[in-house]
Amino acid sequence: MFTGSLVALVTPMFADGRIDYDSLEKLVEFHVQAGTDAIVSVGTTGESATLDFDEHVEVMQQTVSFVAGRIPVIAGTGANSTSEAISLTRAAADIGADACLLVTPYYNKPPQEGLYRHFLAIAEAVDIPQILYNVPGRTGCDMLPATVGRLSGVPNIIGIKEATGTLLRIRDLLAQCPADFAIYTGDDATACESILQGCKGDISVTANVAPRLMHDMCTAALQGDAEKARALDEKLSGLHRCLFLEPNPIPVKWAVHQMGMMPEGIRLPLVSMSVQYEDELRAAMLQAGVQ
Repeated sequence: MFTGSLVALVTPMFADGRIDYDSLEKLVEFHVQAGTDAIVSVGTTGESATLDFDEHVEVMQQTVSFVAGRIPVIAGTGANSTSEAISLTRAAADIGADACLLVTPYYNKPPQEGLYRHFLAIAEAVDIPQILYNVPGRTGCDMLPATVGRLSGVPNIIGIKEATGTLLRIRDLLAQCPADFAIYTGDDATACESILQGCKGDISVTANVAPRLMHDMCTAALQGDAEKARALDEKLSGLHRCLFLEPNPIPVKWAVHQMGMMPEGIRLPLVSMSVQYEDELRAAMLQAGVQ
């Protein structure tokens, strides 16, 4: 089981939108050295929506190569087409990813039975550990705890990233699913309390900017040291908020660029962060000890 701070890694790009693989290698090394517990490659934060199929596979493959087995790599392989999700998941298995993260189908708004059959089909088609991903604020589709409970009995579906941002939903999932089924939060602002309540970790945007502090906070929460975890989380609170002043990954790519880790490139229809938010995000970075 994967635990701790799992970074939802940005995909570095040049100004013209080409992928910068040298910077990707630099980011992977940064996270390995900073104690990040696992890397999630080409998730929402990695701009999966605007990478074509070949680019998607190449970024996953290069990430696995750069990590070289030192920490787990979880490949984002979700799609709103079941057949495409199977193809991406099969590719991730072939290149040696440790697990896959599969977002609920977006835009087509399947019912709960459709969600169940979608994820069951992928699990049956590809023998690799799979983590479900529920983020209704971006997909227009909410996978309910009862459906997750049904899927938790599928042997290679090992957990869910839950990003509704409510502790009530976390408690519902913990009640519906067996103890060996991992619940991960996908909401940095509630990650500390979610882990204290029983989540196994945080698939995190904030970890792109403050990986060591996120690792330490998650570790303290997993150990049940609420006082230490909350004190560390307080230092991160500004980042949790400011990294969502505009749609993710606009602010986090600006922040990582400011850290000198990569160019500022981002693909349309997303654009660079508005100047009006720069001072606020810079102050949040300083609060977290990031220069």
